[in-house]
Amino acid sequence: MRQERGVRKTPSAAARGPVSHQLFRATRMHRMLAGHLLRDVGLHRGQELLLMHLWDSGPVRQTELIEVLDSDSPTMTRMVQRLEKAGLVERVPDPTDGRASLVAPTAASEELRARIEQMWHDLEVATVGEMTEAEVAPLLAGLARVEANLADAVARLRPAP
Repeated sequence: MRQERGVRKTPSAAARGPVSHQLFRATRMHRMLAGHLLRDVGLHRGQELLLMHLWDSGPVRQTELIEVLDSDSPTMTRMVQRLEKAGLVERVPDPTDGRASLVAPTAASEELRARIEQMWHDLEVATVGEMTEAEVAPLLAGLARVEANLADAVARLRPAP
């Protein structure tokens, strides 16, 4: 019996977690492909998501980026600094709080937008392959439920304030 490329038998030690094992493998491959496609655009994984959020929302505080992208402060600081150095974002004064600054997309980031949108499309095509819309819809619903389940589990790990 021939296995599909990339599909592996669940190891016996993971027998009680076949969904977690398959999800781990699929996300690993997805991240690998996304990283490759992003290198062609000159970005690292996650930077495109930050830019996408800024394009939709306009300038925001870094704390909003941390929340929206499920990140932490040191990681977000490094990401913003790298994008700032590349000329893709800039810090601007917050008009409502003179002590704070906002992260804003630059014109140079807008010039990358079409390439990032195409890269995201290429990643989607590779991800769903020849799946039909009828197959993709329940997959999306299932993944949304998995994400919600995992978000709940992570929230339970955090100490109460």
